[in-house]
Amino acid sequence: MAEKRSFKRLRRRISLRFGIDKSSRIAFTEDINDRGMFIKTTNIYPIGSNITIELSLPGEIPVKIRGIVRWSKKVPPTMIHLVRKAGMGIKFISIENGEEEFRLFLCQAQA
Repeated sequence: MAEKRSFKRLRRRISLRFGIDKSSRIAFTEDINDRGMFIKTTNIYPIGSNITIELSLPGEIPVKIRGIVRWSKKVPPTMIHLVRKAGMGIKFISIENGEEEFRLFLCQAQA
């Protein structure tokens, strides 16, 4: 599949919690930038779903983000480590908490 993004994502594994109303599922990012991320998970939501994401940046800095599912790829739980890009592509709608720390983290990670 050809890359459609105009802004490159950083390959970073960051622990997170996500969900529709409440961030109850646990997962990790596979790549991230200031506009979106890929969540590696077998618990996917339908395309167009609004979700809440709570990231734990290094140093246990909490960041709360609202996003929308732009695409997803569902695989059986036993296959998640074998299949490339199993999970959901998320586009950020807003950063509700920890925006300054999040942007600082991205700048330092790019350096």
